[in-house]
Amino acid sequence: MATARRLHLFDVDGTLIRGSAAAVEISRQLGVTAEIAELEREFVTLGLPPGEFAVRARELWAELTEDHVAAAFAQAPWLAGIREVWADIRARGDYCAVISLGPDFFVRRLLDWGAHAAHASVWPSVPFSAPVERSGILSPAAKVHTAERLCAELGLALDHCVAYGDSLSDTELFRAVGSAVAVNGDHHVAALATHAYGGGDLREAYALVGG
Repeated sequence: MATARRLHLFDVDGTLIRGSAAAVEISRQLGVTAEIAELEREFVTLGLPPGEFAVRARELWAELTEDHVAAAFAQAPWLAGIREVWADIRARGDYCAVISLGPDFFVRRLLDWGAHAAHASVWPSVPFSAPVERSGILSPAAKVHTAERLCAELGLALDHCVAYGDSLSDTELFRAVGSAVAVNGDHHVAALATHAYGGGDLREAYALVGG
């Protein structure tokens, strides 16, 4: 009997980017790391809505260019082995997708690394000539809805999904899927994860689910 195909779903901030986030790396390029750190604190501890976070980040990033984005992506502390894991997933006939609350102009660059799909918050094009629309900014619940849409397109059930995440924004997805890997995870995901990995190589986390 053939093994059912699986869909692997990867968070970006704090998961594929170890100890950092797209917003932090972008802000580093613009010299506003302290300001974005305060927004991150409000998001985590005070419940700042994702849409409001994006609107305020857009104000901090008024001078953002494609060169800044490219540098932020290149210099981010990515886990080792991402391309190798995604190549193996493809070789097995499985699927891999990224679902992130971060800006799509950053996240979609991961398509070049081998992800089948990259879903993220919708931002105006860089350099900015329009405001951020709150309706386009993803929430933790939207991660589940996105996973459901991907499953419907692929003819899979959520039970055949493996989620990789690290924090509060991943909890709803962890509850919905068949298997979940906490990658350098915090207390929000510890009790929900099927597996836990601490380290800097995605290949090792992937091995926990039979990769």
